[in-house]
Amino acid sequence: MQSAVEPLRALASQITVNTARCAVISNKDGAVITDGREILDRIVAQISNPVRWDLCMTTLAEHSSGTIEVPPAGTLVGLLKRAVPIIETFALKSIEDVTLAKEFSVRHQDEANRQDDDAN
Repeated sequence: MQSAVEPLRALASQITVNTARCAVISNKDGAVITDGREILDRIVAQISNPVRWDLCMTTLAEHSSGTIEVPPAGTLVGLLKRAVPIIETFALKSIEDVTLAKEFSVRHQDEANRQDDDAN
């Protein structure tokens, strides 16, 4: 896949990016990223590098009370349940699950807001 990196990097450099609306956890090192250009650069570089799911799970444990996996869903939430059982998971497997996923997301956002209020 290394041969794909430079052509993709050239294409990615032509894309206008913005700050992310929500933080992204990099599968390179588990870092929390919000800068749009850095996110895109990391995606391009990731093509020829291993995914560090272990580091992503550590970051999730530090910053999240719930995680939604998008289709095809099931494998990563299964790994997360075993490694970090304190995080609630949701596998979005079909269009019928979207309403439940939204409710799950709102519930965890409300919880995060309460934790922020308690910290301040």
